[in-house]
Amino acid sequence: MEEIKARITEIFYSIQGEGIYVGYPQVFVRFSGCNLENCRFCDTPGREYKEMDIQELIEYIIAIDKNYHSISLTGGEPLLQIDFLERFLEVFNTNHRIYLETNGTLPQNLERIIHNVDIVAMDIKLPSATGLPPYWDAHRRFLLIAWEKTVFVKTVITKNTVDRDLEEAVELILSVDPNIPLVLQPATEELDEDLFQKLLDYQQEASKSLFDVRIIPQVQRLISVK
Repeated sequence: MEEIKARITEIFYSIQGEGIYVGYPQVFVRFSGCNLENCRFCDTPGREYKEMDIQELIEYIIAIDKNYHSISLTGGEPLLQIDFLERFLEVFNTNHRIYLETNGTLPQNLERIIHNVDIVAMDIKLPSATGLPPYWDAHRRFLLIAWEKTVFVKTVITKNTVDRDLEEAVELILSVDPNIPLVLQPATEELDEDLFQKLLDYQQEASKSLFDVRIIPQVQRLISVK
């Protein structure tokens, strides 16, 4: 049987810069490729990658001799390479938590590995912000699966974001569990006083239905690290 390989852009140690785990030390494994093309605010467009087999990846991770909270599988969209991920998570014997960063559009792939994932950092893509078609149904099915584990939802807010899109996202989360945290993340390059006021207004509205709504910028961009 041919060895399964993954397209890996980089492996590195840093702090988590987004969402409710900001500041936690992690080992990041960045997978190349995404199923969503031309997101307006994408900060990891096509990059060079190296093909790695499972043993190579395990050795790279083990060689990072640091104390860290979790291993972040990020991208791109890591769930695109589900055959590799599924096998990797089956054979990798680690005491560290597995933290999956995902665009939340591939529920059938998540279902194959959810039992080996500890934390799901799920995006909800708002059409008015991304310039992409809506993924409400896929997002809802994805969140229902992710709900088995620790999960939070992150959505990027831009100056183009319309109220109805955020309302739809809140309704989606509410239909699964109002205790799921929602992170409103400003598009870094657009962040100014007007956008901040928009975020505050959205936080107030979302908090009428959800118990935990936070505004958290991309900290890694603010301090110029990965």
